[in-house]
Amino acid sequence: MTQEFLLSNADQFLGKQIALTDWLTINQDQVDRFGEVTRWTPWMHTDPVRCAEESPYGGTLVHGFFIVSLITYFMEGAGVRPKDGAYSLNYGMDKVRVLRPVITGSGVCLRDRIKLIGVTDRGEGKRLLKTSHEFEVEGQKCPSVYVEYLNFWFPKAQDQVANH
Repeated sequence: MTQEFLLSNADQFLGKQIALTDWLTINQDQVDRFGEVTRWTPWMHTDPVRCAEESPYGGTLVHGFFIVSLITYFMEGAGVRPKDGAYSLNYGMDKVRVLRPVITGSGVCLRDRIKLIGVTDRGEGKRLLKTSHEFEVEGQKCPSVYVEYLNFWFPKAQDQVANH
């Protein structure tokens, strides 16, 4: 039987992969909308015709921040939620590296390899969890984006833990 991931036993998962997510397809429309929302719409992200003619990549690129913004989506989808945790707050990031461009083309598939790399006790059952995220692109051998993410967790009340 696999051990359940909890705030109270998170130390036992240190250095281990805690999730490998499903693949997610990103298309040009999503990249365009991300650019509009963030007000960052240079042609390398939003003009497929020009990119096909002028870009050394042969297609538009997914914004690095778009990929980073998928961390919480991937964590939730993979069930990386301690069963004894009530809620968490985004505490920031220690390291973000865009290691290679991600070409949109007609669509690109990403997934996230999540590893627990830090657990800091903050008293009263609260814990600061640090996870590493290696974003993989289908068909590529090496990760394209690496992030160390900090999530500050608050525990459920004892009666809530028993009824999860």
